[in-house]
Amino acid sequence: MALPLIVIVVIAGGFALLFQHTSSNSQTLAGNTHSAKSASFLGNELSPPKAAPSLSLRNYLGERVNIAQYRGKALLVTFLYTHCPDVCPLITANLREAQSLMGAKTAAKTQIVAVSVDPHGDTPRTVAAFLKVHQMTGRMQYLIGSPKELGHVWQQWGVGSERDAEQPDIVNHSALVYGITASGELKTVYIGSSFTPGEVAHDAPLLAAQ
Repeated sequence: MALPLIVIVVIAGGFALLFQHTSSNSQTLAGNTHSAKSASFLGNELSPPKAAPSLSLRNYLGERVNIAQYRGKALLVTFLYTHCPDVCPLITANLREAQSLMGAKTAAKTQIVAVSVDPHGDTPRTVAAFLKVHQMTGRMQYLIGSPKELGHVWQQWGVGSERDAEQPDIVNHSALVYGITASGELKTVYIGSSFTPGEVAHDAPLLAAQ
C-alpha cells in the first residue's frame, strides 16, 4: 500500500504532524522545538530543552493520573486510539517489547502513558479491551476524557488529532512517543512506528538518571 501524505497543521503556535496510518522522520515539532540525533541517546534529542507540559486526566478505571506523580522515573508519553488499524498497535507493541528489553530494574523506573486522540471512540470498555489484546494491562496508563479535556491536552502538547473526512472511523493524529526525564524535562522523541524497542530500552535508564 502506498504511503499517504503527511498533513502539517498549526496548533498552539507550533507545528504538529498528522499521520494517516503512517509516520515520518520529520524533525520539526511543536513550539519551535526541533530534534536531532544525539551522542548519548538513540532517540532524537529535543532542542531547546523545555519542561514537559502538564498532563492530568483519568484512566479507563476512573482514576486521576497526573504525570507529576511520576517524577523520579523515566516517562514515555504517546497518543493513541483504540480503533487504530496500524500505527497505534505498532507503537504499543514496540513499547511492550522495550519494557521487556529494559529488564525489571529499569522497567520499574519507567512509566508509559498513552493519551487518547479519540474522545468518542475511546471508552473504558474499548481501552480495557485494547490493553488486554496488546498485553499492556497494568503496564501502561491509558488516559481518556471529554473532547474539551483532551483538546486542552493536545493543544498543550502540540498534538494533531483530526477525524478523516472520507473514513469517519479513522483518526489522523500525531504518532510520536516523547521521552521525559526523571526531573520532568522533555528530552527525546521517537517517531511513529519507525523507532525500535532497543532504542527506547537503551534510553530509558538515561532518562531515569536525569
